[in-house]
Amino acid sequence: MKNLKVLGVLMLVSMMMLSLTACGSKTEAAPAAEPAPAPAAAAPAAEPAAPAEETTKLEGQVIIDGSGTVYPLMANIAEDYMVNVQPDVSVQVGRAGSSAGFKKFIPGETDFSDASRAIKDKEVEGLKEQGYEFGKDVYEFKLAYDGVTMVINKDNDWATEMTKDEIVNMYLAGKFKEDDKVLWSDIRPEWPAEEIKFYGPNENHGTYEFFFEKILDEQPMVKTASLQQEYSTLVDLVSKDKNAIAYFGYGYYASNKDKLTAVKVDFGNGPVEPTLDTIGEELDYAGFTRPVFTYLNVKYALEKPQVLDYAKYVVSPEGAARLAGANGFAPMPKSVYEGYAKQLDALK
Repeated sequence: MKNLKVLGVLMLVSMMMLSLTACGSKTEAAPAAEPAPAPAAAAPAAEPAAPAEETTKLEGQVIIDGSGTVYPLMANIAEDYMVNVQPDVSVQVGRAGSSAGFKKFIPGETDFSDASRAIKDKEVEGLKEQGYEFGKDVYEFKLAYDGVTMVINKDNDWATEMTKDEIVNMYLAGKFKEDDKVLWSDIRPEWPAEEIKFYGPNENHGTYEFFFEKILDEQPMVKTASLQQEYSTLVDLVSKDKNAIAYFGYGYYASNKDKLTAVKVDFGNGPVEPTLDTIGEELDYAGFTRPVFTYLNVKYALEKPQVLDYAKYVVSPEGAARLAGANGFAPMPKSVYEGYAKQLDALK
């Protein structure tokens, strides 16, 4: 009897658990989803982005000659332009010298003429005779500042600093000796009694003219000076002679510092080393600072698109302004280049 009661209790418990399980498995149906809102009217298609302005492909030649001092800078600009801007334009850069360059530019043989000194009145007159009005048919652009640098041999340890007057006097004919065989000891008694070997660029170069006209004040130069056409020759001559001295643009010294020493020049306030930080018309090396130029034949620029395009590149932020320092020049103020760019943009 007892077993029957137990069995009854177990059956009752089982029925209750089945009832609870059934209740737990019952779920409420999720409410019907609200109908999706009607799609909004499609927004008008966006205007396609204006394609980046493509550089007009040009071809032809640009002919440049003139200053050997300016040559490294102009050649660098030309290379950059041909590689990155107009690969079908051939920019040919020569280095005959400033004066020799003008002799080609005046009769219209070149598109640009580089110069390490300003154009002379007689050259402006020559342009006029050829039908070119300076300032209208020919533009002058100042590219950068250069510092005329006096260089000596690496083994010369006595003339590393000189005054401007000492430099001028040593180069003047007859100042110390009638035969111009000047000794270092003629400059300062404590220096060696050895003959100075004078060197410099020849008359084809604007650097010679600047040195003769602005530094020597057009007084005759010592007749013992050996004047050369190639700046590389001057570097070689001075690097092999302990008693040599020469002058040329800072850029040629900067690229040959391992072979030459630059003389620090005292203009009255202590010795100044020529560097990109001291070269400038208002800076410490102002006494030997000069602007360097290029001259554009505007008539050719109007006739030949590649000439005008290259001129614009030269005065753009990518041209002389960016590449001057790498070639041993101090760039002009930004406003100078911007003024030239506006001048070219106005050409029609």
